[in-house]
Amino acid sequence: MKKNNVFSLLGFIAGSLALVFASCNQNAKVEEQGITNGKATILADESLFPIVDDEYQIFSNTYTRADISMVYKPQQEVINLFLSDSIDLAIMARELTKEEAKYYDNKKIILKVTKFAIDGIALITSQQNQDSVISVEEIKSELSGKSKNNRVFVFDNPKSSTVEYLMNLSGVKTFPKNFYALKANKDVIKYVIEHPNAIGIVSVAWIKRPTPDVISDVKSIRVMGISKDKGAYLKPSQSNLKLKTYPLIRYLYLINGQGRAGLGTGFASFLAGDIGQRIILKSGLAPDSLSSRQINIRN
Repeated sequence: MKKNNVFSLLGFIAGSLALVFASCNQNAKVEEQGITNGKATILADESLFPIVDDEYQIFSNTYTRADISMVYKPQQEVINLFLSDSIDLAIMARELTKEEAKYYDNKKIILKVTKFAIDGIALITSQQNQDSVISVEEIKSELSGKSKNNRVFVFDNPKSSTVEYLMNLSGVKTFPKNFYALKANKDVIKYVIEHPNAIGIVSVAWIKRPTPDVISDVKSIRVMGISKDKGAYLKPSQSNLKLKTYPLIRYLYLINGQGRAGLGTGFASFLAGDIGQRIILKSGLAPDSLSSRQINIRN
């Protein structure tokens, strides 16, 4: 009888220990990703590659225990993946629509949205092109197919955020025959150099912070001035982006659907923090916010 009691007691202890170890293992899995450590994948709009890659490189070098994989796709593909349980972190040039956000609402997950920069849409052309300025009204007329000018426009990708921006601007669902899709922003830059009368449509990020392989090309193009409501023709300078006087601005966001504190929280804090904002300032885009510096002046 005593033996049975001993065996029962040993069995109870073994079972309890198993539960404790199992619980510890589960907690370890939950805690596997912290705000500055662990593994995570972030989707990013490929038109924003220059600025996102700058931020990513500095974050990774600073927090060496963080293993982030950046996946660059056209915006529509980013959204499709973000709404299909594949990846729950995304960097885009807009927020989700109410209809898109329902996906996370149904999962009882509150999306955390961090606005971290002001970008814009730039129109570029060859330095040999006589056209150096254009109005928003002219752009809309071109997009709607009403213009009688023989201009040729090229953009990055049919699924890009640039295309969506222009369609929202003009209210059209398809582009006229004088608009041509290429593959990427760098292709647009190269195209306008080779075709002096063409006008390219790219993210300002590619003009302000070009990748090494297109730096010389960017120096060979002209950024067009754009006017709105018969106002002055403005180029996308940092001050014009920040003051919102440039007609074609857009905001950049990190959208976090993790539903807990993980690397998404850490990277978002970095983007919106002092270092992340200074990276944007240095890039030529406009930071969303930048901490003021106090200077003590001694007599």
